[in-house]
Amino acid sequence: MSLYIVLKAGWIVAALGLVIVVLLHSPKGDGLGGLSGQAQLFNSTKTAELTLNRVTWALTVVFMGLTVVLSANLLPVR
Repeated sequence: MSLYIVLKAGWIVAALGLVIVVLLHSPKGDGLGGLSGQAQLFNSTKTAELTLNRVTWALTVVFMGLTVVLSANLLPVR
């Protein structure tokens, strides 16, 4: 398996993860976070929001970084 395929798969996983995490955010009300039982997973809503923010930022950095690398056409496509 080539490096290009591995990076492209990571890019797709990061994109899907980012969509899911953004939908789990609940700044005003429950949002879609209420569907996953978010209240039972964390001790408080502040902890849940902090964790979701950190995961969102991490996935954003990974997604944007892989976007730049894949769009630069520096890797050989096989």
